[in-house]
Amino acid sequence: MEKRMHETESEFSLDPPGHWAAILDMFHNGVLILDRSGMIKVYNKAARRIFGEDRLTSIGRHIQEVRPGVWPEFQHIIETGQPQFGRKISIAGTTVIANRSPILFDGQVQGVISVFQDISEYEIITSELQSFRRLTRELEAIIESSYDGLYITDGKANTIRVNRAYERITGLCREDLIGRNMNELVQKNVFDHSVTLEVLKKREPVTIMQVVTGDKQVIVTGTPIIDEDGEIVLVVTNVRNITELNRLKMELEDSRRIASRMAQTLLEQESVEHAIQQMVIKSQSMMKVVRMAIKVAGTQAPVLLQGESGVGKSMLARIIHQISDRKERVFLKINCGTIPPTLMESELFGYEKGAFTGAMPGGKAGMIETAHMGTVFLDEVAELRPDMQVKLLEIIEDKTFTRVGGTRSVAVDVRVIAATNRDLMEMIRAGGFREDLYYRLNVVPISIPPLRQRREDIMPLVMKVMESLNRRNGTAKKLESGVMDRLLEYTYPGNVRELINIIERMMIMSEGERLCAEDLPEETLTECGLHADTGGSTLRESVQALEKRMIRYALDKTGSLAAAADFLDVHPTTLWRKMARYSIAATLQK
Repeated sequence: MEKRMHETESEFSLDPPGHWAAILDMFHNGVLILDRSGMIKVYNKAARRIFGEDRLTSIGRHIQEVRPGVWPEFQHIIETGQPQFGRKISIAGTTVIANRSPILFDGQVQGVISVFQDISEYEIITSELQSFRRLTRELEAIIESSYDGLYITDGKANTIRVNRAYERITGLCREDLIGRNMNELVQKNVFDHSVTLEVLKKREPVTIMQVVTGDKQVIVTGTPIIDEDGEIVLVVTNVRNITELNRLKMELEDSRRIASRMAQTLLEQESVEHAIQQMVIKSQSMMKVVRMAIKVAGTQAPVLLQGESGVGKSMLARIIHQISDRKERVFLKINCGTIPPTLMESELFGYEKGAFTGAMPGGKAGMIETAHMGTVFLDEVAELRPDMQVKLLEIIEDKTFTRVGGTRSVAVDVRVIAATNRDLMEMIRAGGFREDLYYRLNVVPISIPPLRQRREDIMPLVMKVMESLNRRNGTAKKLESGVMDRLLEYTYPGNVRELINIIERMMIMSEGERLCAEDLPEETLTECGLHADTGGSTLRESVQALEKRMIRYALDKTGSLAAAADFLDVHPTTLWRKMARYSIAATLQK
């Protein structure tokens, strides 16, 4: 060569001879040479591939035109003579590593040569390798965290993997197994027989039972892993401890039973509180009634509610429905005493087409049929005719009935709650009520005591009714002192229904914001006898007992002394003095 880039000549040129350009085009790495002014002198094929510029149009152009923004970096090398190595840059989506060096001649920087290598493929490979390593770690974690034992061999029955669970279940150590062939392990009686060898022989999954370490039963399932050529490359054996599973199953069943009992207890408690709020209950006798109703609500048994008129049988029946598993279905109340005898059968059980003159052309479903999957509440059930009693018995026992004018049986699933204020046993003796129906209805009898036998409920009932009416009417009426005494003394032949009627009448008829004794109905005013359960045998003792009850009720309802005094319409000092006299404050602190 007449000219060489690093020979000592009087003239130095960065323009390579033609064969040099051909040689540089053979390089896998890109080569770029600039002179001191930043003009491109060499631009090989690899550089064109990376930069995407044509060599003929790039040579002789300034680097700033081809790669805007990079000239300051090259200029720094020219000015300082300091090379740059391993610089990672991105060009049109391609990642390259560039090594840049100054070109020196006679101690002077004549230009810059940049050699850069496309590392995009390496980055892809590196990323894939990292993903593979992460996947391997995850697979390792999954195998080791498996509760079942895992034993893995290759296609020649050589042991390659055993997890911790396998060691725990079998009592064998993985160090004694990995690398050994299954045939050898069977020959040396490590295993009496091998599911792995069975899988390799049959080329399909195999399950066997084994007994290991004494009396421990295990179920072993081997599964072949077959490649695209149809060759078995792995056999994965799953080992499960049946003895332990049976123990865990029993523990789980015990836990479920305990949880079920706790849930039932909680449900019953919540139901009791809900019923108490709805019915306004303070007396122990009604608490007992409610708890019995809640217990029977969880069954499908018929219920017979007995008690005088107005004691709350309808409300209790609805509560039983609301906390039963039929609560999302129909609750149908039927008052048997209000249906005319001539219409009772067709109304309750429906009729077929043409059953009688005036019947609807397509027939009609009865009331009981419309309550399918729900609850039927038969109030005044003693008023049913004997033939209707037979049909009701059929529904309870067989869950079927026949429509009027029909011949086919209609299936119906209803929960029956019946109520009466009459003595059914007396009616049975007189021939007015079927004994067999009585015993089917009387599976769980619930007797609701009259209001006069549970006077603790009178005061909270009065306050609840007044609160409800005040809210509904937009008023703020209160009872005058002495009126509650009269209400507590009254016997309430009509029970809760009569009490509500009395309070509502007083609220309407009273002139001012206070309900006085004159607002009471005449029958209440005339009945003034004190009862044995007012709390004492003398007038003084009875008044003191009433005061104690009213003070405790006011404190329970309002939660503070000031609010209770306002509720009772007395000065807080007076209330405090009475509380001290009756030791109510000390009782509350306990």
